[in-house]
Amino acid sequence: MDTEDLYDKNASSWSRQKPFSISDFTGRPPVFELCGAVEGHRVLDVGCGEGYCTREMASRGPSQITGIDLSAKMVELAKKRELETPLGIRYEQGDCRELDFEGGSFDLVLAVFVFSYVGVEDMTQAFKEIRRMIAPGGRFVFAVPHPLLPFVRPPEPPFYFHTRGAGYFSSTDTQYQGEIGCVDGSSLPVQLVHKPIESYFAALNSAGFETMPIVRELRVEDSFRGMHPELFEPLADIPLHLAMRVDVPA
Repeated sequence: MDTEDLYDKNASSWSRQKPFSISDFTGRPPVFELCGAVEGHRVLDVGCGEGYCTREMASRGPSQITGIDLSAKMVELAKKRELETPLGIRYEQGDCRELDFEGGSFDLVLAVFVFSYVGVEDMTQAFKEIRRMIAPGGRFVFAVPHPLLPFVRPPEPPFYFHTRGAGYFSSTDTQYQGEIGCVDGSSLPVQLVHKPIESYFAALNSAGFETMPIVRELRVEDSFRGMHPELFEPLADIPLHLAMRVDVPA
């Protein structure tokens, strides 16, 4: 399934102003924490969708902030929200593998659940583009579904990818369909191009990142379990997302 088509067709279902899907609770807050202080910084949100994470970053005082996404419908929604409630965000349609910005243009590049949609070669190319754009002393923060999740959890709600008994290593670059649950009982279609954990480290190295990433395996925290037990109890003690922060030397 084509990623652009998937999100063009479902764009309106992703529009939100507060946490809605499982990953809005389990994935995005820890990623924001990894980003650190952004006041006065130049920020790029790659794969911004309808702007949920971009708006959060904008509230933290960057000097400029840009969001790009492959889906024209998602960008349309993001621009509409910006017109209604201006935060100084610039949105563009674009591809993470071909970023049309000058080298050193940003102090922080954020990419939340983007690289799960591309294979190893395309991810490596995207990392090279991102490394080129990060200024000295800047950082790169990204998150993906945990590569082990589809292999340790059966294909059933509230969050899964249907691997159909495939092997962890042999299914590298294979696309799987799945769903992620939401607080209103609905679910959103998601997909995953599987890559073993080692692929992320290898791609960062090939892209020219020189420092060891900070790595966090994200899960259901105890504080979530009483909020929406139907969503979080089935996912307790399972690796849900993988987040990394890579700092660029000054």
